[in-house]
Amino acid sequence: MKKAIPIIIAVLLAILGVYYAYTQFTYSEGNRAGVLIKFSKKGNLFKTYEGEVNQIGINPDPKVGLINNIWDFSVKDQAVADQLSHLEGHNVSLHYREIKHAFVWQGETNYFVDKVEEVKP
Repeated sequence: MKKAIPIIIAVLLAILGVYYAYTQFTYSEGNRAGVLIKFSKKGNLFKTYEGEVNQIGINPDPKVGLINNIWDFSVKDQAVADQLSHLEGHNVSLHYREIKHAFVWQGETNYFVDKVEEVKP
C-alpha cells in the first residue's frame, strides 16, 4: 500500500498537468477590429482586465441599417492593458488567441488579446 500512494499521486499530477496543457492550448488566433467601448479591471478575488469591442456590421435588411456586434475579451499582459486603457472610444485592431478554457484567475473569456494597434480613419 505504501508504494501505491506515490504512484496514485504521480498519476493524478500527470493527469492535471495534461489537462492544464490542453486547456491552455491555442485553439485559434487572429485579429479583430472595431471601436473599443469598454476596458476595465474587475473581479472579486482575482482582478482581471476585461474589455469590449463594437464590431459594427451592416444588416442585410436595408430598413435596419448598421448592427452592433460586441466582442468580449480578456488581457493578461500589463503593457497591453496600459495601451488599451488610453484607447477607449478609438478604432483598434486587436490580435488575440483563443484557448479552450480560461481559469478564473486568468480572465472571464477564452479570448486573450496580446497586441493592440490603433487604426487611424
